[in-house]
Amino acid sequence: MADLESDRVERKASLSDKNEIRRAICAFANDLPDNRLPGIVFVGVNDNGTCAHLPITDELLRTIADMRSDGNILPFPLLTVQKRTLIGCEVAVIEVHPSYNPPVRYNGRVWVRVGPRRAQATAEEERRLTEKRRAGDLPFDQHPIMNVAPEDLDWERFRRDYLPLAVAPEVLAENQRAPEEQFASLHFLDRAKIPNVAAVLVFAKDPIRWIPGAYVQFLRLDGTELTDPIRHQEEIKGPLHELIREMDKVLNANISISTEVSNGPIEERQPDYPLAALQQFSRNAVLHRTYESTNAPSRLYWFADRIEISSPGGPYGHVNVDNFGQPGITDYRNPLLAEAMKTLGFVQRFGMGIPLALQALKKNCNPEPEFKLDATRVLVTIRKRP
Repeated sequence: MADLESDRVERKASLSDKNEIRRAICAFANDLPDNRLPGIVFVGVNDNGTCAHLPITDELLRTIADMRSDGNILPFPLLTVQKRTLIGCEVAVIEVHPSYNPPVRYNGRVWVRVGPRRAQATAEEERRLTEKRRAGDLPFDQHPIMNVAPEDLDWERFRRDYLPLAVAPEVLAENQRAPEEQFASLHFLDRAKIPNVAAVLVFAKDPIRWIPGAYVQFLRLDGTELTDPIRHQEEIKGPLHELIREMDKVLNANISISTEVSNGPIEERQPDYPLAALQQFSRNAVLHRTYESTNAPSRLYWFADRIEISSPGGPYGHVNVDNFGQPGITDYRNPLLAEAMKTLGFVQRFGMGIPLALQALKKNCNPEPEFKLDATRVLVTIRKRP
């Protein structure tokens, strides 16, 4: 803490500029010098190494910890935050581990650190980070899929709709790279330039050609049992943006709105299910499901008295039966798919999907949802508003 700043150490007197701390986290996660050791950010220490006498509260530590998964730094950095007393000074210590999947971006920009210098990465530095990626430890959504030809992907949509949202405009203006290089820098190609699972899910013209379970099975029944007459059935499929938008259309088309007259001439329009809650649960079924070793789709079954949404694969990582649905408790079986959904605007804030759905259900006077979790699936049941 008392030594000079270096390519592994940065000091901040306070949290007055959270963006500066996020840039430091991003730079240490990229580990351009390839130290393969954690970078340290001290909060509560002046530039000259003296104590800033900053009160290190639980709220301050939570604020720092939330920087990991608030969606501004992608892919998610691996970091720990703790309160320490060093040389008689209380400080918050952020330990940032090198990413297994660089380049890491903060708000679309790649930050790196060499010695005491921190700056946006040049095109050459970003290329080096892309080459550092350790393919053996990647999650399934970043595993390559053989035999995907360039013409199988929608390059125009990537260039027009995705790239401007994923990378800052001035960076795009400065780095006039080929689409394939831009695609690789956003983690959609492996070292051999083969598209991965997430690339197919997001940009393939026909994803189920390679991932047969990559669709949502919708069923509307005239009754409360699966054996009751089917009113409507549909396979909702396509690249990610089309699948989610089509799913939203189906949800909107099936929600019933009742009109109640109260307090004289005032009319209250009330849906039997709040759209916001159904969107959160259905998108989670696409995002958090397993695409590995199964051809089963996500399922959305609409009964007369309830909706059941299920996705293949049980809880993952830090999420378990006991903490499922708690604010801030989240983990990602498909981190690159999560990044794509955040970039496209289908996820506003990571770790808040279920709490937001619960809030919408409560406001609409629906009963609390019921969750059933096991090793093979997650099932949520939403009951109709009385």
